[in-house]
Amino acid sequence: MSKRPFDVTVIFSTYRQPEWLEKTLCGFAHQTHREFEIIVADDGSGEDTAEVIRNARTGAGLEIAHVRQEDRGFRKCRILNKAIAKARGEYLIFTDGDCIPQPEFVSLHLDLAEPRRFLSGGLLRLPLGLSHNIGPDDIAASRCFSASWLRSRGMPPTYKLLKLTAGAGFGAVLDRLSPATAGWNGHNASGWKADILAANGFDERMGYGGEDRELGERLENAGIRGKRIRHRVTCLHLDHPRGYVDPQVRAANLAIRQETRRTRRTRTGHGIGQL
Repeated sequence: MSKRPFDVTVIFSTYRQPEWLEKTLCGFAHQTHREFEIIVADDGSGEDTAEVIRNARTGAGLEIAHVRQEDRGFRKCRILNKAIAKARGEYLIFTDGDCIPQPEFVSLHLDLAEPRRFLSGGLLRLPLGLSHNIGPDDIAASRCFSASWLRSRGMPPTYKLLKLTAGAGFGAVLDRLSPATAGWNGHNASGWKADILAANGFDERMGYGGEDRELGERLENAGIRGKRIRHRVTCLHLDHPRGYVDPQVRAANLAIRQETRRTRRTRTGHGIGQL
């Protein structure tokens, strides 16, 4: 096991998706780098979610803190801020509780970390049926990260499978050539805790739709530049309905983001400092 000069915390949110959470935790149980803590930021789930977390602690030996708040609608930013405040690591890796990380997920984030940078990783969206059919043995054996295995089980052909097949060298080339913005991706991003605290975390005024990106825009304003790693570090996104999507909320979020870009704001007044 390689030695690192810093500790790491993995943070991800969940909301009433215990089946997906179990698969996410299974992915973290089979990481090549094991020296990390997990904080599950729970936006109001029930006892079934708590049971999944307890089972992962005992069965997989994962170090997991369960940070929970009452279910009062979509308050992901608030619960993520609570998790950030609790994190012991000086480097923070973020994903979601409906994403299965590849085995090198933590290791690659640490290898690619740089001062005054944040990392912007990728994901591969799976169809609903395939999402259900991936089992713990498939995750443990890394079969689910094989493009041919996914294709044989109903994954439509897509160039995005390159995220699983490119490898480190070609992946780095694709990342340099990609026109995609190196923004903060809630499903796969990382950065230094000190930089995130200086930005005061996530803006708690924001609901679903671009709330992750806004943090990255404040970091960019502060000179903390995004670095694309989407073809080198990826996760499998498990499909599910999104009943919390609200066009009015998305419009309000867009207005906040526009203000952040216009004013070159580096810190929100509606973040961790409120806690």
